[in-house]
Amino acid sequence: MAAPERPPESEDCAVPDLETMTLAEKAGQLVGAFVGSMGDVELSVDDAAALVRDENVGSIAAFGIGVSRYHDPERVAEIANRLQRVAVEETSHGIPLLLPVDAVHGHAYVDGATVFPHGLGIAATRNPAIARRAGEITAAEMRATGATLNYGPTCDVVRDPRWGRTFETYGESPLLCGAFAGATVRGLESEDRGPRVAATAKHFPAYGDPAGGEDAAAVDRSASTIHQLFVPPFVEAIDAGASVVMPCYNSIDGEPAHGSRRYLTDLLRERLGFEGAVASDWGGIDHLHEDHRVTASQRDSARTTIDAGLDLISIGRDEYAAHVRDLVESGELSEAAIDAAVSRILDLKASLDLFDDPYVDVETVRTTVGSSAHRTAALRAARESQTLLENDGVLPLSAGLDSILVAGPNAASLRNQYGGWSVQEPDPASGTTVLDGIMDRAGDQTTVRYERGATLRERRDLETVADAAADADVAVVAVGEGWYYHEFGPNGLVGPTGEFPTRSQLALPSAQRDLLEAVYETGTPLVVVAIAGRPLSLSWCAENAAALLYSYYPGSEGGKAIADVLFGDYNPSGRLPVSVPRSVADVPTTFNHFAHPTPIGADEHPDTYDPLYEFGHGESYTEFACSDLSVAEPRIGPAESVTASITVENVGDRAGDRAVDFFLRDEVSSRVRPVCEHVGFARVALDPGESTTAEVTIPNDALAVTDSRGRTTVEPGTFELSCEGRSTTVTVEPGTERR
Repeated sequence: MAAPERPPESEDCAVPDLETMTLAEKAGQLVGAFVGSMGDVELSVDDAAALVRDENVGSIAAFGIGVSRYHDPERVAEIANRLQRVAVEETSHGIPLLLPVDAVHGHAYVDGATVFPHGLGIAATRNPAIARRAGEITAAEMRATGATLNYGPTCDVVRDPRWGRTFETYGESPLLCGAFAGATVRGLESEDRGPRVAATAKHFPAYGDPAGGEDAAAVDRSASTIHQLFVPPFVEAIDAGASVVMPCYNSIDGEPAHGSRRYLTDLLRERLGFEGAVASDWGGIDHLHEDHRVTASQRDSARTTIDAGLDLISIGRDEYAAHVRDLVESGELSEAAIDAAVSRILDLKASLDLFDDPYVDVETVRTTVGSSAHRTAALRAARESQTLLENDGVLPLSAGLDSILVAGPNAASLRNQYGGWSVQEPDPASGTTVLDGIMDRAGDQTTVRYERGATLRERRDLETVADAAADADVAVVAVGEGWYYHEFGPNGLVGPTGEFPTRSQLALPSAQRDLLEAVYETGTPLVVVAIAGRPLSLSWCAENAAALLYSYYPGSEGGKAIADVLFGDYNPSGRLPVSVPRSVADVPTTFNHFAHPTPIGADEHPDTYDPLYEFGHGESYTEFACSDLSVAEPRIGPAESVTASITVENVGDRAGDRAVDFFLRDEVSSRVRPVCEHVGFARVALDPGESTTAEVTIPNDALAVTDSRGRTTVEPGTFELSCEGRSTTVTVEPGTERR
């Protein structure tokens, strides 16, 4: 079908003066709606258009979310143009729409889009330039289809790997989360390569440590911990230019973030200086009366959240628009407060140039979405993310192999490879699976046989798998998790509630374990590729597999990237951004746990931090030697930063990249601090025999102790700096303490 003509630009579309807007028009700008199904609500494109025309609704999530049925890039561009035409041509002020989308690892809810690794994989690269480029490409593909507001990046620091949104995060280090969130924001908001999109820093101020790992459960942490561990990545994202901030679903210190003036106004606006728009998470406002029970009704929730500092009720529809009007008319909300929120929404739309031209050219969509240049960038990201956890020498695979068995539930599934916040049934041409990658790389001289052997939860003809493994030179078995989001849902698309993946299970289910054992018992070398959203407890694999490659959710180019690593065309360089626990019983397992006593004696006390694989672990096909850790100035003033360096040498026989992490420990402080804090990282590329100096600047804030009010102070004393088994010290001289 021929693409429709691009609508003409409006000649009189301009930012309206608030004094010319009615209360109903203002209320409409503060609510959004969606296209698709959510609970008992079903909204078509016609329904959404009617809400825009009749209720002045200012934001429509028309595609790219779990509820939408529209994924074809040309079709969603047509829908975007149609909705914008209604807003511009059929409302009194012609205010264009915000069209938000969950594009957290590329514009992945659109068929054929470039899909990057999810957050954990991106952070494993230790290369923020990868995140920035992913942001730029995501923005380009979003704007090509009409989307203008990205509900990302995820700035949350994950502290409990049982949590179902672990894969979206950049790990357990506040430093990594801040660095990669900031880089992603800069990419999304950049205009260097085309129109920008608005980035959303979510989920403020703390989401990644819910009680028991249960999604949206209370984050019951001290105020100093909130300020020290969870808030810093949001500071980085805001400083990078994030246009929007989204609150978390959780309550913190008894206050749900969506209804908390302490968090949304006192902390976010007054303390951190954020001047942009605050948008609710999907059902976050209804949760106030339905779940948190801090309000009595939907109307009461509307008053509470707007009074707290919220600007956009993302799916409020006409119901919440009516509440806003009634609250102002009754005097329970001031119109001045509404005006301030509306101004922020209109300013956001103007900054995106929507008043100048809100339309897209449908004929150019397919030349942008999933372009070869974009997929090449995604391939680089997937390659750099691959993290080799074990290798007894079987990798890289020899080019002269006669036969390879490929098996496992994740060997031939793009859906599982993408993970959540993506199309559920990707077009096979939109990416490469592990099986595709191995078959393409192995060549005609090698026979590649595929036997699935198991789904995520069920066995499949293990005798056939064992026979195939016995005849193969090597077996590559791809295991792990599949497509899910939030609390491992939605039910029916993922699996029965309570079955793997679940909060209570971090080990592989018995079906996948039986598959691995069936292959192992044949004596054929077993290479395990783990594709998963969380750091699974892979103790059996660590002990028995010849090699273990952690691939996270590697995205559309994951199959080729994995094959490139398996065959040695790319030397693995990923480093874990999160600790891998030995079992679910060992959670929490974080490298930066707080110092504490061992009353029964250190010799009798199990190690507090004893993971299966520690934060930063990652092997290579070559060998690196690190030496000469030093600081430029061993004694500094209380307001100065630290410049540190370490020599890295490639002492092996292959070229490779090496990432190094720097950690700091305060020897004596006025408050209990973590046993070590991640304060710097660097990545270097070296040929065999080559050496270089990796240098980082450790900001002054990294030396500071944080109190219960979030105030930071750099205290005089000695700090131990460590990197790759080396250590040195830096001393802060007494003086005027930096507060």
